[in-house]
Amino acid sequence: MIDEQLPEGLVAYRKTPVFDQDTLPNGLRKTHRTKAGVWAVIHVVEGRLRYRCLEPLSEQILSPGVTGIVRPEEAHEVEPLGAVRFYVEFYSASSQDGSPHVDGIEV
Repeated sequence: MIDEQLPEGLVAYRKTPVFDQDTLPNGLRKTHRTKAGVWAVIHVVEGRLRYRCLEPLSEQILSPGVTGIVRPEEAHEVEPLGAVRFYVEFYSASSQDGSPHVDGIEV
């Protein structure tokens, strides 16, 4: 979501490896959601990444220094725009177990 910030009091509990345009899991390229209570921050290390929220529809081009904030249960997808390197950090008010995604996508 554009110009979004994480609420206060959340704790980082998981971080993905750094993905590139070739190692990005297919599950992240198509529509997916985080679980209830789970926020995510998309950090681009190099290149550009299209971040699309589907409900409500919005789109943002992420680059180094421009992060994407994913709200809990928000339908979204990402698309590399050429060569890219990025990772995702997951946050919640308490410790979480298992996949941070509703559909169990492992990252």
